[in-house]
Amino acid sequence: MTDALRSVGDVHRARDLAQRLLVDLPERWLHTIGVARRADMAAATVGSRSEGEILLAAAWLHDIGYAATLYDTGFHPLDGARHLETTGWPSRIVALVAHHSAAMHTAQARGLAEKLTRFPREQSRVSDALTYADQTVTPNGRVINFEQRLADMLRRHGPDSPNAAARQLRTPLLRAAVVRVQHRLAMIDHLPSAA
Repeated sequence: MTDALRSVGDVHRARDLAQRLLVDLPERWLHTIGVARRADMAAATVGSRSEGEILLAAAWLHDIGYAATLYDTGFHPLDGARHLETTGWPSRIVALVAHHSAAMHTAQARGLAEKLTRFPREQSRVSDALTYADQTVTPNGRVINFEQRLADMLRRHGPDSPNAAARQLRTPLLRAAVVRVQHRLAMIDHLPSAA
């Protein structure tokens, strides 16, 4: 199977796996659908169709670590990535899930940084677009601006949570990724159409 065909197949497999694993978490499933939609919209910013397919697969899979059946460390990026790794997913998708939305800082606040570092951290248009998609969608799948999403996260997780502890280091990285994708989308919107 060619890489391009595998990528398309990975998107379908990713959606199906996420749906199976998140069936008992309806709000998380709605968030995942919303993130996949935003990722699809942002896919034009990543440079190629195959990169867009990787983005979409990672978007569908980014929160599978919340599934009770995958619970190990209690840190969903790590638990999801470990499951994907043991079930043979491409290492790049595994790593994107492990590190989505600047997870390394929350991992550090949870004492899990060393476990997360075994997965390579990618800094690319794909990782930016995944962060953008995740950070501009509410828990129930609606589009939201980044600042509102941050405030909602703190409200839901609480001021004493690892997410709150990581906020000072994590927020500038998240904001920068969101701004880069917004800029890329604006540039695409201003390209002259082919006539």
